[in-house]
Amino acid sequence: MVEIYAVGGYDKIGKNCTIIKEGDEAVMLDMGIDLENYIKYTDDEELFAIRPAELMKVGAVPDISVIEDIKKCVKAIIPTHAHLDHLGAIPFLANKFKAPIIGTPYTTEVLNTILKDEKIKINNEIKTLSSNSSLKISENIQIEFVHTTHSTPQTVMVAIRTKKGIILYANDFKFDLFPVLGKKPNFKRLEELGNKGVLALIVDSTYAPDNKKTPSESVAKQMLNDVLSIPAKNGVIVVTTFSSHLARLKSIIEFGKKINRQILFLGRSLSKYVKAGEKIGIINFTKDVQLFRFGSQIEKILKKVENDREKYLLVVTGHQGEPKAVLSKMAGNEYKFNFCSNDHIIFSCKTIPTDTNIRNRRDLEDSLRGFGVRIFNDIHQSGHAAREDLRDLIKLVKPVHIIPAHGNKEMERALADLAFEEGYKIDKVHIMKDGQKLSL
Repeated sequence: MVEIYAVGGYDKIGKNCTIIKEGDEAVMLDMGIDLENYIKYTDDEELFAIRPAELMKVGAVPDISVIEDIKKCVKAIIPTHAHLDHLGAIPFLANKFKAPIIGTPYTTEVLNTILKDEKIKINNEIKTLSSNSSLKISENIQIEFVHTTHSTPQTVMVAIRTKKGIILYANDFKFDLFPVLGKKPNFKRLEELGNKGVLALIVDSTYAPDNKKTPSESVAKQMLNDVLSIPAKNGVIVVTTFSSHLARLKSIIEFGKKINRQILFLGRSLSKYVKAGEKIGIINFTKDVQLFRFGSQIEKILKKVENDREKYLLVVTGHQGEPKAVLSKMAGNEYKFNFCSNDHIIFSCKTIPTDTNIRNRRDLEDSLRGFGVRIFNDIHQSGHAAREDLRDLIKLVKPVHIIPAHGNKEMERALADLAFEEGYKIDKVHIMKDGQKLSL
């Protein structure tokens, strides 16, 4: 019998965490934070050393009390990629498990950077496994990383081999046929796994209600080209996006050079993700970009920018309007920087639809409009599979069971409806809640 524990990420988006157990051995897939609750509690998206019990109480990290009885069975903690809703709880909770952490080189480098920056110590060994590679975890457990595309590099689906069949964990992904950074998804291997026998597919349902295919990152690149080609005469150009989205940052740098702007990256998280990417050799941004991490550095360079604003393109943190991020501090005059009507502000992102984010972005944009700046919203394409991508995945891997994850109930029901369209019966589609267990 294979047991699947829905620890987090099955009631709403965030704090993703799933355990696959067979016999007395188990693996934990993802250990993320709930960004909305974390930001509510800290006013920041940066991770700081905080007691795990406090974070669990406010719902910012998975409630691992539901797996207290099987903690000793966990043989590995496997974050699928470098986003905080998938690895952000590791610094706080990993010490409670005597298990190594295994991820792709970029994922583990981001984790190591967070731990080093915040002086957080964990006892777990951190191991790397390349995409499209396998590893024997224990006597009975073998995992395989299958390369896919997402909005951060080296994202993988994880195939866990059990005696009853393969469990394929696909949180998060998109099927990008024209990626800006890295290779296309490994469709061939997914088809091979389907032919070998996939017992269950645990899958991202975020955009299951959207009847479309998610556009390629190359589309977002063209959108950036269009908006950055609009002259900002006598004005500074400010772009904000996800710090972990190295492909998007690569495009911004390319077009910033094309319009002869000096490119500055401002903010801690930008520095963190860029340095991790450079350390493992997948990017080399600092040959074209200056990084400024700390407030005193940022305030100093912004004085220089203000005196010659047409010369600069700034990439800053704060795409969701986070109060402690650089863009909010610029708008609030904390850096003594004055926006003017010639400035362009580009949000290369969408507002993540939580109450906190909606309120923060509204307040930020209201402040920016007070300066008369031009604002360009939604210069973005998602990193999540939409309904037709999800249909393609189901057809490729032909799972016996489908388990919607990474979404609220509306999203998960939409994925269940898709499964029914594909001929699945109700007893083969399982909508779970946080804290529940499913036995197959």
